[in-house]
Amino acid sequence: MSTVAVCGLVNMETTASVENFPIEYRPVDYRFFGVSSYPAGVGFNVASALNTLGDEVRLLSVTGKDTAADVIKKELESKGISTEFILPISKGTAQSVVLYDQSGRRYVISDLTDNQEISYDEEFFVHGVKDADIICMCNINYSAKMLGLAKETGALIATDVHCLSDIYDEYNSRFMKAADILFLSNEAIKGREEEFSLKLMEEYSNSVIVVGMGDKGALLRTKDSADVRLIPAVTTRKVINTVGAGDSLFSAFIHFYAKSRDAEDSLRKATYFASWKIGEKGAAKGFLSEEELLKLMK
Repeated sequence: MSTVAVCGLVNMETTASVENFPIEYRPVDYRFFGVSSYPAGVGFNVASALNTLGDEVRLLSVTGKDTAADVIKKELESKGISTEFILPISKGTAQSVVLYDQSGRRYVISDLTDNQEISYDEEFFVHGVKDADIICMCNINYSAKMLGLAKETGALIATDVHCLSDIYDEYNSRFMKAADILFLSNEAIKGREEEFSLKLMEEYSNSVIVVGMGDKGALLRTKDSADVRLIPAVTTRKVINTVGAGDSLFSAFIHFYAKSRDAEDSLRKATYFASWKIGEKGAAKGFLSEEELLKLMK
């Protein structure tokens, strides 16, 4: 079992199914069992996935002092994840709405409230990341302010900058400079994944770079190899909603890489984990334990 600290966003997420995109206007649309609300956010998703896989997880995040915060904390406690490092310092807990169609495509509306302006408490951060094997620094602004303290621990730093189109992106470059393990999506660089990942490696010298490519799989580049590897996607069950697919790929990779330091094997297992996860509606649902995952792979 590894100890993983996760610094990142938690929010309340409402998912709603739609027939297709674009959405045809109508004053009322009845979706029986098609609307649900559940805690989510990148930090919550990653922490939940790692917890299900069997790691000791410390989640460092912020909420407001409202009903949504109560629901989030209650759900974390039910999973056995400590709420010690969830600070109620925001003016309101972040929220999101996810519309998804029958093919699994989604449209996400995210309200971060004041999460980009506030700062996490440095003493709480140092305590929360102490002795962690890997620290996942999600790309929310209060996490960026803690990157220096994270590096001082000597632990591996992992981050996912999601949709990136510029290797010098001012906001995300702070995370990319600090990351030993760097994840991103190919949504803005389709057809340029190999070239783009090479430029990232040359600029930031990350140990591992993974580019998520949806149903095409994932591209893997490591510092100690001149070769890039494409790990193909797998299909384990029907796709319901692809929201949270990248978070689950990232989480499973972290779990297995912390144990083995084998990037290719870890990513191969992560593709199965992510494939199973997107058979659920919500971003923080559909996770397998390590035992269940390995059984599925057989």
